[in-house]
Amino acid sequence: MIDIGGVQKEVSLELLDDVAVGDYVVVHVGYALSRLNEEEAQKTLALFAELDGSQE
Repeated sequence: MIDIGGVQKEVSLELLDDVAVGDYVVVHVGYALSRLNEEEAQKTLALFAELDGSQE
């Protein structure tokens, strides 16, 4: 299960090894594709939040 902005979805981990609770992953069409370190994940989440705020 992943949580993005309070929305929870089930995704497949078939393409990644050793994913643990708390890891950040890039998800596309229901699959976790790659792992991100926390710094990169926070930058990406901040960009998404900025884009979401500019569309109001």
